[in-house]
Amino acid sequence: MSLSGRNGLAMKLVGNDAGKVQQHADENIGANIASGSYPSDAMIVLPCSMGTLAGIAHGLAATLVQRAADVTLKERQPLILCVRETPFNLIHLRNMTAAVEAGATIYPVMPAFYNRPATVDEMVRNFVQRVLAHVGLRQAGAFEWGRDS
Repeated sequence: MSLSGRNGLAMKLVGNDAGKVQQHADENIGANIASGSYPSDAMIVLPCSMGTLAGIAHGLAATLVQRAADVTLKERQPLILCVRETPFNLIHLRNMTAAVEAGATIYPVMPAFYNRPATVDEMVRNFVQRVLAHVGLRQAGAFEWGRDS
């Protein structure tokens, strides 16, 4: 797993003891995750701005996130784009269509309410658990329809 972030923010989010976490500057398009020979099973862009979506959808590969997404699509691995801006305009929808046609999954950042979350933290946790489950990383304690409903 690799994270880009400023001033160690990504490390604070996942914890300093996460031995598998590497942090890369978005300008470092030569980082290991920018190569198809680097082993990975999937990529999640969360959050994915409309600018990042546009770059990925059109194969710009000008930043590390865009280049790693391009490699993920080239290697036919799952690419999950958690778009965050609404409402969508026609350009956003066309970029989403282009990304999906290339093999990405659009997974808008939207909370679920069917699990009756009591706090914002529960909403966020449920969303992240759903995204991780989508790439095969089921989390212990995650809401499962039918089991918890």
